[in-house]
Amino acid sequence: MLRDIFLHQISDMVFIMKVEPGPKFRYVFVNQKGLDHANLKEEHIGCLMEEVLPEETAAHLNIYYQQVLETNETVIFTDYIQVNENENRMFESRLTGINDQNAISYIVGITRDVTDLIETRQKYQSLVDHNMDTIFSVNKNGRIVSANPASMKMIGYTEEELINRSIYELIDKSGVREIFRVMSNTLSGEPQETNDCTFINKYGVKLYAQLKTVPIEINGEIQGIYVIIRDTTEQWRTNEKMNYMAMHDHLTGLWNRPALLEHLQAEITKSMIKEQEFAIFYIDLDRFKYFNDTLGHQAGDELLKQTSDRLLTLNVPYYRVYRLGGDEFVIIMPRTKKKEADRVAGNILALFHEPFNIYDQDYYLTPSIGISLFPEDGIDAESLIKNADSALIQVKEKGKGHYRFYRTEMSEAFPNYILMESHLRKAIEKNEFIMHYQPQVNLLDGNIKSFEALIRWNNRIFGFVSPAQFIPLAEETGLIISIGEWVINTVCEQLSIWRKKGFEDIRVAINISPKQLLDPNLPSAIKKALLFYNLPPSSIEIEVTEGAMEDTKNALTMLKRLKDIGLVISVDDFGTGYSSLNYLKKFPIDIIKIDQSFVKEIQVNEKDAAITKTIINLAHNLGMEVIAEGVEESDQVQFLISAQCLKAQGFYFSRPVSADEIEKNVLCV
Repeated sequence: MLRDIFLHQISDMVFIMKVEPGPKFRYVFVNQKGLDHANLKEEHIGCLMEEVLPEETAAHLNIYYQQVLETNETVIFTDYIQVNENENRMFESRLTGINDQNAISYIVGITRDVTDLIETRQKYQSLVDHNMDTIFSVNKNGRIVSANPASMKMIGYTEEELINRSIYELIDKSGVREIFRVMSNTLSGEPQETNDCTFINKYGVKLYAQLKTVPIEINGEIQGIYVIIRDTTEQWRTNEKMNYMAMHDHLTGLWNRPALLEHLQAEITKSMIKEQEFAIFYIDLDRFKYFNDTLGHQAGDELLKQTSDRLLTLNVPYYRVYRLGGDEFVIIMPRTKKKEADRVAGNILALFHEPFNIYDQDYYLTPSIGISLFPEDGIDAESLIKNADSALIQVKEKGKGHYRFYRTEMSEAFPNYILMESHLRKAIEKNEFIMHYQPQVNLLDGNIKSFEALIRWNNRIFGFVSPAQFIPLAEETGLIISIGEWVINTVCEQLSIWRKKGFEDIRVAINISPKQLLDPNLPSAIKKALLFYNLPPSSIEIEVTEGAMEDTKNALTMLKRLKDIGLVISVDDFGTGYSSLNYLKKFPIDIIKIDQSFVKEIQVNEKDAAITKTIINLAHNLGMEVIAEGVEESDQVQFLISAQCLKAQGFYFSRPVSADEIEKNVLCV
């Protein structure tokens, strides 16, 4: 009785049919909703289906009831039934057999009016199908379950190709992590949105898109995600074009002044964090106004464009060229010290050795270049540009066609440049120079048997003076010869002290400047020091730069004389010049030092990694030792070990320190 009351109260139509031979189907129970739906009366309970229903209706239903007996599975079907003159409604019926002794003796039919549900589904499907945005439904694992027509148009794949494909396969690799975060948050019940998403279509074309996600929740449980993607590629291209126009010079296509200020500030911030130096080159074309006034603005514009093209061909990594207006150009050279900037400035001048061909006529122009260095010449964009411009003005005033470094930062240590020279001349007799030593670590066993000697100047009045400040002055004034002899004798004395304490297999590298390399008395000065301190020649390494070997004839003669003494010869900053392979062929070189500009980027820059490996392999094949400079991170160490680099030096291991610290913390360990 309670069961009948319950079945009569539910909103679905319930039919319980007894299976009889034939098979035939007899009504044993129909709730009130079912009676009304089938136009039956209470007295029809107990009758066969064909006895109370129209013949066509009974035959139609009989097919589905027999299907239950044949398959022993639940059968679902739908019918459209006219409920009045103006309305047809859809009904879904579900037939389930009840087994009794391995045979179905009863079939329970439940019929439900699904018209509103179907209409809702159709409205939703219409919204999805006709939506201009791509709409995916994906499961919890990110695999596509359904895709609307717009998605096929945007992505280029067919529906069959999209279904069960991971949505992450369609996203640019750089954005996978962000989209994974978005999807994870959505599965936690939080709708997400991102305006920075890049898809790759079937043909490999990047599509920039806005992406929204909505959780699919069924019965209180999240079963998947709706992903809505709006193609914003055209908008992105428009914005990129506007940004390009705002940050580039319309004549040459180079970066402009606003871009310079933005990039320069970013470079300052990065260099401060990494404690790096960089250089600013301020370039002006000599006699450009005269050229422009004489040949006309069109020819002047052509000259500016050709100048831009040449400046973009510098054989140095990671630099940017800017046109500030007129004939003024600026170059930012990251990770550049003074000696490197000096070499680059020479390379810039060399770009103008060839004539400019304007309308089939050759014209020769020269540039004037002012250079400022970070942080010596300023720690903000305005100061660096202003100081490079000041150096440029000095070039213009003193003959044009050359370059000059800004010197005001030097003057902060000394009231004037002449005073600095005066103090430098007395530095040796006043015992103001000291030597520091930077360890060179054997990467195979961790042993340290060699060092690089680096001079430091502690002035009694003005304090510590950077080598970047006083070494160029020493070069210009010729004081580098006497300073160099002091370095040689001091290093030899220190080696003698260490040898007496039992550290006999130590080698120290001494940097020799280009001017020293041309000094005919250099070999005799070294031989004299070795003899005085009773040292084997192999304990001294002579370190020269590629720039010092540009005078090939004289450099080759000097290096052979030094090699005849028995000294070890190394090349510093290898790979940054133009004639590296030629040097290896001609000069008696024992050691190659890989320039730190390659080492700094080996973890992230494939070209630097390839160049570094090539240098190492080349050195090995030539029977030379390899030392990597500027090593600052453990990843760099691991790379060098895997590339079979023998030695390395840099802040990762140790900064240059005093001889006492070397003896205490390195040699005695």
